[in-house]
Amino acid sequence: MILFHDESCLEYSAPSHPECPARIARSVPLLKRRHPDWEWRIPKPASEADLLRAHSCDDVERIRNTTRDFDADTPVYPKIYEHALRSAGAAIEAARAALSGERAFSLMRPPGHHATRDRAMGFCYFNNVAIAALNALEDSANRVAIWDFDAHHGNGTEAIVANNSRIAFASIHQFPGYPGTGTKSFANVGNYPIGPGTPRNQHVEVAKRALEKLATFKPDLLLVSAGFDAYACDPLVQMMLERDDFSTFGEWLQQLDIPVATILEGGYSDDLPELIDAFLSAWAK
Repeated sequence: MILFHDESCLEYSAPSHPECPARIARSVPLLKRRHPDWEWRIPKPASEADLLRAHSCDDVERIRNTTRDFDADTPVYPKIYEHALRSAGAAIEAARAALSGERAFSLMRPPGHHATRDRAMGFCYFNNVAIAALNALEDSANRVAIWDFDAHHGNGTEAIVANNSRIAFASIHQFPGYPGTGTKSFANVGNYPIGPGTPRNQHVEVAKRALEKLATFKPDLLLVSAGFDAYACDPLVQMMLERDDFSTFGEWLQQLDIPVATILEGGYSDDLPELIDAFLSAWAK
Protein backbone atom coordinates (compact mmCIF):
# COMPACT_ATOMS: atom_id res chain seq x y z
CA MET A 1 0.00 0.00 0.00
CA ILE A 2 1.30 3.44 -0.97
CA LEU A 3 -0.11 6.47 0.84
CA PHE A 4 0.31 9.92 -0.67
CA HIS A 5 0.41 12.51 2.09
CA ASP A 6 1.94 15.91 2.73
CA GLU A 7 1.71 17.19 6.30
CA SER A 8 1.35 20.75 4.99
CA CYS A 9 -2.32 19.89 4.37
CA LEU A 10 -2.80 20.42 8.12
CA GLU A 11 -1.84 24.09 7.95
CA TYR A 12 -5.25 25.64 7.32
CA SER A 13 -8.47 25.60 9.33
CA ALA A 14 -11.49 27.62 10.39
CA PRO A 15 -13.13 27.54 13.83
CA SER A 16 -15.79 24.83 14.13
CA HIS A 17 -15.47 23.83 10.47
CA PRO A 18 -16.04 20.06 10.16
CA GLU A 19 -13.40 19.70 7.42
CA CYS A 20 -10.56 20.21 9.89
CA PRO A 21 -6.89 19.19 10.20
CA ALA A 22 -7.68 16.63 12.92
CA ARG A 23 -9.30 14.41 10.28
CA ILE A 24 -5.86 13.78 8.82
CA ALA A 25 -3.67 14.49 11.83
CA ARG A 26 -5.28 11.67 13.82
CA SER A 27 -5.33 9.22 10.91
CA VAL A 28 -1.64 9.37 9.97
CA PRO A 29 -0.11 8.11 13.25
CA LEU A 30 -2.69 5.36 13.58
CA LEU A 31 -1.95 4.05 10.09
CA LYS A 32 1.82 4.32 10.56
CA ARG A 33 1.65 2.48 13.87
CA ARG A 34 -0.53 -0.36 12.60
CA HIS A 35 1.08 -0.73 9.18
CA PRO A 36 4.82 -0.05 9.44
CA ASP A 37 5.40 -1.76 6.10
CA TRP A 38 3.21 0.65 4.11
CA GLU A 39 5.04 3.20 2.01
CA TRP A 40 4.48 6.95 2.44
CA ARG A 41 5.22 9.40 -0.35
CA ILE A 42 5.00 13.19 -0.52
CA PRO A 43 3.04 14.07 -3.67
CA LYS A 44 4.04 16.65 -6.24
CA PRO A 45 1.53 19.47 -6.75
CA ALA A 46 -0.68 19.31 -9.82
CA SER A 47 0.32 21.58 -12.69
CA GLU A 48 -1.92 24.24 -14.15
CA ALA A 49 -2.26 22.07 -17.27
CA ASP A 50 -3.57 19.27 -15.02
CA LEU A 51 -6.16 21.62 -13.52
CA LEU A 52 -7.32 22.90 -16.89
CA ARG A 53 -8.37 19.43 -17.99
CA ALA A 54 -11.21 19.71 -15.45
CA HIS A 55 -11.55 23.41 -14.64
CA SER A 56 -11.94 26.66 -16.55
CA CYS A 57 -9.20 29.29 -16.67
CA ASP A 58 -11.48 31.68 -14.79
CA ASP A 59 -12.03 29.14 -12.02
CA VAL A 60 -8.31 28.50 -11.59
CA GLU A 61 -7.62 32.24 -11.45
CA ARG A 62 -10.43 32.81 -8.97
CA ILE A 63 -9.10 30.17 -6.57
CA ARG A 64 -5.57 31.52 -6.96
CA ASN A 65 -6.44 35.17 -6.33
CA THR A 66 -9.78 35.67 -4.62
CA THR A 67 -10.05 37.28 -1.19
CA ARG A 68 -13.73 36.43 -0.66
CA ASP A 69 -15.14 33.12 0.60
CA PHE A 70 -16.60 30.96 -2.15
CA ASP A 71 -19.62 30.11 0.00
CA ALA A 72 -20.43 29.60 3.66
CA ASP A 73 -18.92 26.09 3.57
CA THR A 74 -15.88 26.91 1.46
CA PRO A 75 -13.72 29.68 2.91
CA VAL A 76 -10.73 31.36 1.39
CA TYR A 77 -7.82 30.19 3.51
CA PRO A 78 -4.24 31.47 3.27
CA LYS A 79 -2.49 29.59 0.45
CA ILE A 80 -5.59 27.50 -0.33
CA TYR A 81 -4.58 27.44 -3.99
CA GLU A 82 -1.30 25.72 -3.08
CA HIS A 83 -3.05 23.32 -0.71
CA ALA A 84 -5.58 22.40 -3.39
CA LEU A 85 -2.76 21.88 -5.91
CA ARG A 86 -1.09 19.39 -3.59
CA SER A 87 -4.34 17.52 -2.98
CA ALA A 88 -5.01 17.26 -6.72
CA GLY A 89 -1.42 16.19 -7.29
CA ALA A 90 -1.77 13.40 -4.75
CA ALA A 91 -4.81 12.07 -6.62
CA ILE A 92 -2.90 12.13 -9.90
CA GLU A 93 0.05 10.30 -8.37
CA ALA A 94 -2.20 7.71 -6.74
CA ALA A 95 -3.77 7.02 -10.13
CA ARG A 96 -0.35 6.66 -11.75
CA ALA A 97 0.78 4.29 -9.01
CA ALA A 98 -2.32 2.19 -9.57
CA LEU A 99 -1.66 2.02 -13.31
CA SER A 100 1.85 0.76 -12.51
CA GLY A 101 0.44 -2.07 -10.40
CA GLU A 102 0.36 -0.58 -6.89
CA ARG A 103 -2.45 0.00 -4.42
CA ALA A 104 -2.51 3.70 -3.62
CA PHE A 105 -4.48 6.01 -1.34
CA SER A 106 -4.43 9.82 -1.25
CA LEU A 107 -4.66 10.94 2.37
CA MET A 108 -4.97 14.66 1.77
CA ARG A 109 -7.24 17.66 2.16
CA PRO A 110 -9.06 19.58 0.83
CA PRO A 111 -11.47 17.06 -0.66
CA GLY A 112 -12.72 17.61 -4.19
CA HIS A 113 -15.85 15.89 -5.47
CA HIS A 114 -18.19 18.89 -5.12
CA ALA A 115 -15.97 21.26 -7.11
CA THR A 116 -17.40 21.87 -10.59
CA ARG A 117 -15.60 23.16 -13.65
CA ASP A 118 -16.40 26.75 -12.66
CA ARG A 119 -17.10 26.74 -8.94
CA ALA A 120 -15.51 25.84 -5.60
CA MET A 121 -18.15 24.57 -3.18
CA GLY A 122 -18.89 22.10 -0.40
CA PHE A 123 -15.40 22.21 1.21
CA CYS A 124 -13.90 21.52 -2.26
CA TYR A 125 -11.72 23.75 -4.47
CA PHE A 126 -10.40 21.57 -7.30
CA ASN A 127 -11.99 18.25 -8.23
CA ASN A 128 -9.20 15.83 -7.36
CA VAL A 129 -10.78 12.65 -8.71
CA ALA A 130 -11.90 14.22 -12.00
CA ILE A 131 -8.45 15.74 -12.51
CA ALA A 132 -6.86 12.34 -11.84
CA ALA A 133 -9.27 10.60 -14.23
CA LEU A 134 -8.66 13.03 -17.07
CA ASN A 135 -4.92 12.88 -16.47
CA ALA A 136 -5.02 9.07 -16.64
CA LEU A 137 -6.84 9.23 -19.96
CA GLU A 138 -4.03 11.43 -21.27
CA ASP A 139 -1.53 8.91 -19.93
CA SER A 140 -2.09 5.19 -20.57
CA ALA A 141 -5.75 4.51 -19.73
CA ASN A 142 -8.43 4.17 -22.39
CA ARG A 143 -11.34 3.95 -19.93
CA VAL A 144 -11.66 5.09 -16.32
CA ALA A 145 -14.42 4.32 -13.82
CA ILE A 146 -15.17 6.41 -10.71
CA TRP A 147 -16.95 4.87 -7.71
CA ASP A 148 -18.03 7.55 -5.23
CA PHE A 149 -19.33 6.19 -1.92
CA ASP A 150 -19.19 9.50 -0.05
CA ALA A 151 -22.50 10.24 1.66
CA HIS A 152 -22.96 13.38 -0.44
CA HIS A 153 -23.59 13.40 -4.17
CA GLY A 154 -20.45 13.93 -6.23
CA ASN A 155 -22.11 16.72 -8.17
CA GLY A 156 -18.88 18.33 -9.29
CA THR A 157 -17.45 15.07 -10.59
CA GLU A 158 -20.69 14.37 -12.42
CA ALA A 159 -20.71 17.80 -14.02
CA ILE A 160 -17.12 17.46 -15.24
CA VAL A 161 -17.27 13.90 -16.60
CA ALA A 162 -20.90 13.77 -17.84
CA ASN A 163 -21.20 12.44 -21.40
CA ASN A 164 -17.52 11.53 -21.60
CA SER A 165 -17.71 8.10 -23.22
CA ARG A 166 -14.33 7.11 -21.78
CA ILE A 167 -15.46 7.58 -18.16
CA ALA A 168 -18.15 5.78 -16.16
CA PHE A 169 -19.24 7.44 -12.92
CA ALA A 170 -21.34 6.11 -10.04
CA SER A 171 -22.36 8.01 -6.90
CA ILE A 172 -24.05 6.40 -3.89
CA HIS A 173 -25.33 9.16 -1.63
CA GLN A 174 -28.00 10.35 0.76
CA PHE A 175 -31.00 12.10 -0.74
CA PRO A 176 -32.46 14.41 0.44
CA GLY A 177 -29.11 15.88 1.40
CA TYR A 178 -26.43 18.31 0.33
CA PRO A 179 -26.09 19.45 -2.43
CA GLY A 180 -29.61 18.38 -3.45
CA THR A 181 -28.62 16.73 -6.74
CA GLY A 182 -28.06 13.21 -8.02
CA THR A 183 -31.58 11.82 -8.34
CA LYS A 184 -31.36 10.55 -11.92
CA SER A 185 -28.93 8.49 -14.00
CA PHE A 186 -28.07 9.35 -17.59
CA ALA A 187 -25.48 8.56 -20.25
CA ASN A 188 -22.28 7.57 -18.41
CA VAL A 189 -23.56 8.70 -14.99
CA GLY A 190 -25.12 6.30 -12.49
CA ASN A 191 -26.77 7.92 -9.47
CA TYR A 192 -27.90 5.83 -6.50
CA PRO A 193 -29.80 8.06 -4.05
CA ILE A 194 -30.47 6.50 -0.65
CA GLY A 195 -32.93 7.86 1.89
CA PRO A 196 -31.84 8.92 5.38
CA GLY A 197 -31.90 6.01 7.81
CA THR A 198 -31.85 3.32 5.12
CA PRO A 199 -30.81 0.00 6.75
CA ARG A 200 -27.13 -0.66 6.28
CA ASN A 201 -27.60 -3.98 4.48
CA GLN A 202 -29.69 -2.23 1.82
CA HIS A 203 -27.12 0.55 1.50
CA VAL A 204 -24.29 -1.96 1.09
CA GLU A 205 -26.25 -3.84 -1.56
CA VAL A 206 -26.77 -0.65 -3.56
CA ALA A 207 -23.05 0.16 -3.33
CA LYS A 208 -22.23 -3.35 -4.55
CA ARG A 209 -24.61 -3.05 -7.49
CA ALA A 210 -23.04 0.26 -8.48
CA LEU A 211 -19.52 -1.19 -8.36
CA GLU A 212 -20.53 -4.26 -10.33
CA LYS A 213 -22.03 -2.09 -13.05
CA LEU A 214 -18.82 -0.07 -13.25
CA ALA A 215 -16.87 -3.30 -13.67
CA THR A 216 -18.90 -4.14 -16.79
CA PHE A 217 -17.47 -0.95 -18.34
CA LYS A 218 -14.13 -2.82 -18.30
CA PRO A 219 -12.10 0.18 -17.14
CA ASP A 220 -8.33 0.27 -17.23
CA LEU A 221 -8.45 2.13 -13.91
CA LEU A 222 -10.95 2.46 -11.07
CA LEU A 223 -10.78 5.63 -9.03
CA VAL A 224 -12.63 5.68 -5.71
CA SER A 225 -13.95 8.82 -4.06
CA ALA A 226 -13.69 7.38 -0.57
CA GLY A 227 -15.88 9.39 1.76
CA PHE A 228 -16.55 7.94 5.21
CA ASP A 229 -19.46 10.18 6.16
CA ALA A 230 -22.04 7.44 5.50
CA TYR A 231 -20.95 6.12 8.92
CA ALA A 232 -23.78 5.92 11.44
CA CYS A 233 -22.05 8.31 13.86
CA ASP A 234 -21.13 10.98 11.33
CA PRO A 235 -22.54 14.37 12.35
CA LEU A 236 -23.44 15.67 8.88
CA VAL A 237 -25.80 13.02 7.49
CA GLN A 238 -28.25 10.36 8.64
CA MET A 239 -26.85 7.15 7.19
CA MET A 240 -26.30 3.84 8.95
CA LEU A 241 -23.04 2.22 7.82
CA GLU A 242 -20.70 0.70 10.40
CA ARG A 243 -16.95 0.12 10.43
CA ASP A 244 -17.35 -3.41 9.05
CA ASP A 245 -19.15 -2.07 5.99
CA PHE A 246 -16.11 -0.04 4.99
CA SER A 247 -14.05 -3.22 5.44
CA THR A 248 -16.47 -4.85 3.02
CA PHE A 249 -15.88 -2.08 0.48
CA GLY A 250 -12.14 -2.70 0.79
CA GLU A 251 -12.63 -6.44 0.31
CA TRP A 252 -14.50 -5.79 -2.92
CA LEU A 253 -11.60 -3.73 -4.24
CA GLN A 254 -9.17 -6.46 -3.26
CA GLN A 255 -11.15 -8.95 -5.36
CA LEU A 256 -11.21 -6.80 -8.50
CA ASP A 257 -8.84 -7.50 -11.35
CA ILE A 258 -8.61 -3.76 -12.12
CA PRO A 259 -5.99 -1.20 -11.05
CA VAL A 260 -7.48 0.86 -8.21
CA ALA A 261 -6.57 4.16 -6.58
CA THR A 262 -8.57 5.67 -3.74
CA ILE A 263 -8.87 9.33 -2.79
CA LEU A 264 -10.15 10.64 0.55
CA GLU A 265 -13.28 12.77 0.36
CA GLY A 266 -15.49 13.29 3.42
CA GLY A 267 -15.87 11.71 6.85
CA TYR A 268 -16.30 13.92 9.89
CA SER A 269 -16.75 11.66 12.91
CA ASP A 270 -14.10 11.13 15.56
CA ASP A 271 -13.87 7.53 14.35
CA LEU A 272 -12.55 8.50 10.91
CA PRO A 273 -9.04 7.03 11.49
CA GLU A 274 -10.57 3.67 12.38
CA LEU A 275 -12.84 3.75 9.34
CA ILE A 276 -9.96 4.52 6.99
CA ASP A 277 -7.90 1.75 8.57
CA ALA A 278 -10.73 -0.76 8.23
CA PHE A 279 -11.14 0.07 4.55
CA LEU A 280 -7.45 0.09 3.65
CA SER A 281 -6.59 -3.01 5.72
CA ALA A 282 -9.25 -5.08 3.97
CA TRP A 283 -8.13 -3.82 0.56
CA ALA A 284 -4.46 -4.54 1.30
CA LYS A 285 -4.94 -8.20 2.24
